[in-house]
Amino acid sequence: MMKMTPELLAVIAERFKAFAEPARLQVLYELKSGERTVSDLVTATGLGQANLSKHLQQLHAAGVVARRKEGLFTYYTLADRDVLKMCDLMCGRLEKETTARRKALSAG
Repeated sequence: MMKMTPELLAVIAERFKAFAEPARLQVLYELKSGERTVSDLVTATGLGQANLSKHLQQLHAAGVVARRKEGLFTYYTLADRDVLKMCDLMCGRLEKETTARRKALSAG
């Protein structure tokens, strides 16, 4: 089993911060289908370009997305598709909890 050093825990906490904003989760969801330009992501998310660029920078700094320049365009993609497994796991768990709460409230 891996030793959880303070340094490793700090890296993990920093990575989780990247998922702490709904707009960044929305960007990850849009990148699920593959590489996209900033313009594509603006259209898909409805976020302003400056706001989207800020979120993309944070995701890139956390190592969650990769980017490449081609001419005037910057393309973004998921750096590691395993991040989607984590999101699916958490989303599934939260959906179950929410459904259970709703049932409990309507029964009571």
